[in-house]
Amino acid sequence: MDASLFQSRHEAFIRQAEASLRRLTPAATARPARLHGAMRYSLEAGGKRLRPVLCLASAAAFAPQADASHAATALECIHTYSLIHDDLPCMDDSDLRRGRPSCHKAFDEATALLAGDALQPLAFELLATGYAANPALATALVSELAVTAGSTRLVGGQTEDMGGLAGGATDDRLEFILLGKTAAMLSASFAMGALVGAASAADVDHRARSIAERDHAPVIDEDAVPLAPLRSKERRRGSEAELAAHGQRVDELGDE
Repeated sequence: MDASLFQSRHEAFIRQAEASLRRLTPAATARPARLHGAMRYSLEAGGKRLRPVLCLASAAAFAPQADASHAATALECIHTYSLIHDDLPCMDDSDLRRGRPSCHKAFDEATALLAGDALQPLAFELLATGYAANPALATALVSELAVTAGSTRLVGGQTEDMGGLAGGATDDRLEFILLGKTAAMLSASFAMGALVGAASAADVDHRARSIAERDHAPVIDEDAVPLAPLRSKERRRGSEAELAAHGQRVDELGDE
């Protein structure tokens, strides 16, 4: 595929992802408006829509028997919830996200917490209702996203990240954080798109399970630097400050 055709298709997938977000998520004015306003504020904050685009592209590569929009939107809901919670004072305590105030700064901490909470069940509602005509597909999609968003992957990676330097900055630990917080969601994006595309189990495994690990695990070797112990005056709550102080941002891809 030449560069111009690739760019054209990529832009088309982004437009589809953006349209699906507007169509499938509650309006900012829906009651309770403050909650839904916070959800839409974060969902519409921009970014490259990497996860929904990967999902849509993966589905299109096969012979989709259903619309991948619900799966793509569900992925973005989970990703956005994770960003909202990641920015909270009890975690990274970030004032900005994608160049504008983070959700808890634009609204308040409690509203941001609830907005993230609400985006999680919304993701699974989209899968359950969007693929109700194909129960086997709906079950497979729900299972894939639930495992990816759970304690051994996304939340597990965030937990390890929140430990800062206390657990030791080993290659194994940094890899667990990267694979859990970022690569697992990218892998799920390929897998869920392939499932909607009616791919074989072998194709799902080949296109999703190995892609994220093969493409992103090398970041550890290329970018990791020795982490010297921080002096006490440099210590502050939240992994962001600790890792950034050493030029080590394991979640750069997570912002996209």
